[in-house]
Amino acid sequence: MSAIPGKIKGCGVENPVSVTSVAGIPLSRAATMDCNTAITLHNWVEKGVKPAVGRLGGGVARIDVISGYSCRTRNNQKGKRISEHGKGKAVDISGITLANGVSISVLKGWNSKAQGKLLRAMHQSACGPFGTVLGPSANSFHRDHFHFDTAKYRSGSYCK
Repeated sequence: MSAIPGKIKGCGVENPVSVTSVAGIPLSRAATMDCNTAITLHNWVEKGVKPAVGRLGGGVARIDVISGYSCRTRNNQKGKRISEHGKGKAVDISGITLANGVSISVLKGWNSKAQGKLLRAMHQSACGPFGTVLGPSANSFHRDHFHFDTAKYRSGSYCK
């Protein structure tokens, strides 16, 4: 894709890509991000999602994405710093859909016995490859999705 100029100071992506599938699994919607974030997402799907799900329900058929690039502040809060979404370094995942049609959603499954363990394994496997990993335990803004971004921190990944 062509470079995306920011509408707000600090936003924009120099070398964006539009991702429609990852590791052979379609996304529910195209997500725009930088190449590093796309590669990190691919690695997470291969090393975290696919092993966690295995053959359950016939395997992963779709990854449910709710956001990629979006020029905005953190949590859309006025006066906050620019979100990593505004830099093309973040993606929000609301769940996965299995081949048998069963949906595993972060909102409904996080605290369930059946799906909670699987969602927690996927969340944990993102910690390290991604710089920031947020989910329902982080705050109310993330109760219905995982936020993954490739921000770099001196102390390592921030995961909650």
